[in-house]
Amino acid sequence: MTFLRRRCLLLLTVLGSLVSSALADDARLSTPAPLTADVIVYGDASGGVAAAVQAARMGKSVILVSQFGHLGGMTSSGLGWTDIGNSSILGGISREFYHRLYNYYQDDNRWNIQPRSKYKNLGQGVPAFDEETELASTFEPKAAEWVFDQLMFEAGVRIVRGRIDLEKGTTKQGTRIVALHLEDGRQVSGKMFIDASYEGDLLAAAGVSFTTGREPNAKYGETHNGVTGPQHGNQLPDGIDPFVVPGKSSSGLLPGVNPDMGGPRGTGDHHLQAYCYRMVLTDVPENRSPITKPTNYREEDYEILFRAIEAGQTGAFFKTDMMPNRKTDSNNASGISTDFIGGNYGDDWNWVTISHAEREKVAQKHRDWQLGLLWTLQNHPRVPENIRKSTSRWGLAKDEFEDNNYWPHNIYVREARRMVSDFVMTEHHCRGTAEVPEPIGMGAYTLDSHNTQRFLHKGMVKNEGDIQSRLKAPYSISYRAIVPPADECENLLVPWSLSASHIAFGSIRMEPVFMILGQSAGTAASMAIDDNLSVQEVPYEALRERLVEDDQRLTPSSN
Repeated sequence: MTFLRRRCLLLLTVLGSLVSSALADDARLSTPAPLTADVIVYGDASGGVAAAVQAARMGKSVILVSQFGHLGGMTSSGLGWTDIGNSSILGGISREFYHRLYNYYQDDNRWNIQPRSKYKNLGQGVPAFDEETELASTFEPKAAEWVFDQLMFEAGVRIVRGRIDLEKGTTKQGTRIVALHLEDGRQVSGKMFIDASYEGDLLAAAGVSFTTGREPNAKYGETHNGVTGPQHGNQLPDGIDPFVVPGKSSSGLLPGVNPDMGGPRGTGDHHLQAYCYRMVLTDVPENRSPITKPTNYREEDYEILFRAIEAGQTGAFFKTDMMPNRKTDSNNASGISTDFIGGNYGDDWNWVTISHAEREKVAQKHRDWQLGLLWTLQNHPRVPENIRKSTSRWGLAKDEFEDNNYWPHNIYVREARRMVSDFVMTEHHCRGTAEVPEPIGMGAYTLDSHNTQRFLHKGMVKNEGDIQSRLKAPYSISYRAIVPPADECENLLVPWSLSASHIAFGSIRMEPVFMILGQSAGTAASMAIDDNLSVQEVPYEALRERLVEDDQRLTPSSN
């Protein structure tokens, strides 16, 4: 290794360490420095980083409130097989991020377990390492976090560790947020606020209208919203008896199985699509931590798994999409897999209505479900030997999430709150059959929803809620969808929990799009400060000019 390369690697390592240390600084101080900046970003996920970096590059002081102490959200929590749909939508900071990852893997020292020559160069529909565009769409979590750390340090963003106080929320003067309250008693004050949380906690605290669950198709004239029925993908095999004692309805339904799907197809409900963790597994012995039986393991929780195997399911219990260095992005793969269906809501609660502490308990149940699933597949006598043998090669990668027992920091909150503003993105905008006013970025991925429930159907257990409907082309996303109603809040932008129907959000919610919209939100916030305007008053033509200047891709025709 050359002296120059050693010096560069050392410098970048120090930068990463400084960012990590900064995450804890404010929490350690008994008399913390005033938490005040021009732009306050709540949420440490990829879109929050993009928003913060953009505002800082436009000369604004920025505080990013980090809930987890690790930057990147799902992009650095196991989602290493990027759901892009079409890489032509990438521009600005999102493109810069994937380019930096491409450069990261040009260094042979990054391939410490698996030579690059043995890595199959294919990601989610696009090359994992595209030599023409110099973008990487497949990467390890620690590589993603390393790049996010770099971006934030270079931009000079101040990082504050904390979570919003869900009871105190915000202080407002009229329709303007003055400060958000953290659960440890601190206040964070600013001129503009950006809600980059997956839950939409800041928008709710600011009194902005929102919805959860699935709208009826009739609400926006859609065809893929509401209850879907059992005819879609990620389905259970036929023949799974729904009763605790097979054949005896008097024994009651199996845990997690509803008596019906709650209404006809196309009707709305409060159900949330299933969450999971994107596990990072490996079959490299020296880097593999064995799967152990969870403390709270209950055999009866896996009865549907056993019956699915008895009904003929022999594989697809979890994905093993390969990332560099023989690690997987292990996502849901079938009707009985890593998704903890129905685990994120109940009759009188859902993920967004409960406290931080209660969310942690729900997240732990998801973790236990997935680790229990792996342990069962590898060890339980009701699982055939060939399945036990084929799954036993996998364990948690020991060089990822080392401060969290090799488990991802973020649960995959696929959907929570969605803002309801004066403009709502719908299936029609995603399909290109309705005009999108004031575009600030693009999406391209499939209309995608995971299952929301299990129910009794024709004497069998079936899943309901899955949608996978491909789009013909990229589509634009409107500025109006990230701006609240003017009479509710004038200094808040919402690049994740934006104003969209359930099925439209199913496409928009992809991580690259989050970064795109985050950058656009950071731009709009900075312009609003410069001209002393509300976010609703930012002139679109001026906003568009700056976005194009910063290489944002706004419409399919602009690529």
